[in-house]
Amino acid sequence: MGDTESCSSTATESASTKRRMRRQKFDVYEDICQRLRASENEEASQPGFEDELWNHFNRFSSSYATAVYVEQPEDVIMHMKLLDRAVDPTTRPAFELRIVQVPVTDVSCGETVHSTRNVDPQTSDGSTTQKQDYNSRPTYAFGLSPSLEVTEANNSNGQGGGDGDGDGEPHFFRRFFEITISTVDKPKLLSQLTSVLSDIGLNIQEAHAFSTTDGYSLDIFVVDGWSSEETEGLKDILQREIPKIENQFRLKHQFKSPAKVLCQTESELSHEYVKIPTDEGDVWELDPVLLKFDHLIATGSCKELYKGTYGSQDVAIKVLRGEYLNADVKREFGQEVFILRKVRHKNVVQFIGACTRPPSLCIVTEFMSRGSVFDYLHKQKGIFKLPAMLKVAIDVSKGMNYLHHNKIVHRDLKAANLLMDENDVVKVADFGVAKVQTPTGVMTAETGTYRWMAPEVIEHKPYDGKADVFSFGIVLWELLTGKVPYEQLTPLQAAVGVVQKGLRPLVPPNTHPKMAALLERCWQQNPSSRPDFSEITEMLHQILNEVTKERKAVHSPKKKEEKIVTRIPFLGGSSKHTDRCAVKKQESADG
Repeated sequence: MGDTESCSSTATESASTKRRMRRQKFDVYEDICQRLRASENEEASQPGFEDELWNHFNRFSSSYATAVYVEQPEDVIMHMKLLDRAVDPTTRPAFELRIVQVPVTDVSCGETVHSTRNVDPQTSDGSTTQKQDYNSRPTYAFGLSPSLEVTEANNSNGQGGGDGDGDGEPHFFRRFFEITISTVDKPKLLSQLTSVLSDIGLNIQEAHAFSTTDGYSLDIFVVDGWSSEETEGLKDILQREIPKIENQFRLKHQFKSPAKVLCQTESELSHEYVKIPTDEGDVWELDPVLLKFDHLIATGSCKELYKGTYGSQDVAIKVLRGEYLNADVKREFGQEVFILRKVRHKNVVQFIGACTRPPSLCIVTEFMSRGSVFDYLHKQKGIFKLPAMLKVAIDVSKGMNYLHHNKIVHRDLKAANLLMDENDVVKVADFGVAKVQTPTGVMTAETGTYRWMAPEVIEHKPYDGKADVFSFGIVLWELLTGKVPYEQLTPLQAAVGVVQKGLRPLVPPNTHPKMAALLERCWQQNPSSRPDFSEITEMLHQILNEVTKERKAVHSPKKKEEKIVTRIPFLGGSSKHTDRCAVKKQESADG
């Protein structure tokens, strides 16, 4: 599920071969995941890392997983970081340089070779790491076949001069430089990179070229020919020469920043607007001249999100990258604009407008200064106390009730798509996969994010707004615990568990009983057993009122008793009246 293969492989491979390759990709992913956890890698300990790692593998064809050397899981982390840097125009092309070892069995006379006993690798900044211990492993080149994995020779007499593979045949190593480069994929890129390396004087001994599904490249070269074993001098030359490819391509294709693209003259813009579904509402076409870009916030498969201003208002600007403007992207863009301009609610992110003339396609919404609930919980390590958590849940429920009332199904409800403003008001955002529900419309299967996805969506069954209710139940659990759902499972394992085993997150034992009951109702397997958002909002208000009263009772001052002395005449038959003190207890008025 979610696997992507290249067009050429799809045309030639049998179904069984594709299944085998998908399985192999998943096995490599799991192996890398386990090794990174075992090594206590810092990135692997971050919330949501498993999802990011799986998405990384899914950006490539299965050939990438096949080439990964699982004994060096840090290679994958390096590739993820390079691809992240390649997204930002100011840091691409991104590259890493390191010294690696390649096993060789045939050694020419006079050729310099090494064994694992005396490897002294260097990092990309030229510094030398501590010499390897006897049993430590050197850094191997990417793509090393498992069949070449080297073990120490069993040489009882100390002879042999190298490492062996266990059968007595010695293995030796040669040092090479490995250069890994990531940038925007483009025609003839590989040819241009090889030319640059050749012009520097490097001999390419091996190369691996990969393209991602969202338009980036990852090219890995194993080279020799550099006279020195120091990396610093070579790194300086690469930093000077590699960017020239990007500059030449930008000049040739007249690349422009988003601000320049959006502010093109009338003659430069297309004469046709992207078709937006129409109704009796207003048209929200913006004047791009009034848009000012501040800084990049995030990137997606074919989008970039910026903070900026429109007029004097802070806004978020989602720009569609021109090189990916195909018919499907334009259709999804049109659908999102159509939905956004229909909605107006305090708990739905406010739509400001859009630019709909290619290549100037962007959607502008209000800027939510406190970011997403997901970032607050998992990156800032924030905690919602129960009353605050209930207020967040009520905000979300109100926004979703409004959307469902207008026949809009969100289809990707999760903490990452809930944004907070400076007043801590939470709003539903990101309508990239939202859909207006129609009596005869068919919803796309497997739309959304697996960890929050309803079972009927995973199973490709018909579904409606109750799928959002299931996702809301997972969000409630997320708010209660501050954890990522099914964090010990991969996204696919979680999806299979939800469908086949009725898997749900474990409700904490100290959860408010009515909140626990609401969670159970929201994630019922049968959609008809789930409440709608109007009922959910009412239930959340009831729980909040009870919690507020309980807390007031605990923290309010205790009622005081005071003695009031009243003079009562004693009627005992005597002519003399004797006062007797009668004491009674009375609650003070301020108690």
